[in-house]
Amino acid sequence: MLSKWLIIVIATVLGLGGWILFHPSYQKSIESRFFYTLGHYDQAYALAKESFELDPYNRMASTIMAQSQIALKYVYYNAQAEKYKKEIRRIAAQKNVTPQERAKIKMISTIMVDSYSKIAPSVITDEGLVANAAENYKQFKMLHDELTSPK
Repeated sequence: MLSKWLIIVIATVLGLGGWILFHPSYQKSIESRFFYTLGHYDQAYALAKESFELDPYNRMASTIMAQSQIALKYVYYNAQAEKYKKEIRRIAAQKNVTPQERAKIKMISTIMVDSYSKIAPSVITDEGLVANAAENYKQFKMLHDELTSPK
């Protein structure tokens, strides 16, 4: 009697395992998980979205999709920070900084300070991304405070 139940349990587990491994939605979600761990958040998001569209009950797909969106916000913030820092260095290298250029730097720092408050990490967001964004925020906050403080 025990062996009959054991065979039924093993067959059920193998059947569910095979279904998960061969179902296109779960294949894509496993692949998206792989890309997420490599730090290719855009590919991970695209695959997770495809997987979720195939099966909206696929929790792995919905989780990876959400985590990839969060990571992409940090990637975008850090890329914008580098672009803006390069622009600020270009302006600062000039002999005379015009009031318009000073206003442009102030506007850039305001944008970056405000943008940082709109992103929040999750438990599994890459710590390097979060730390880089925090460092960029500190730099822009210091610049913003310097430009907006009364003289």
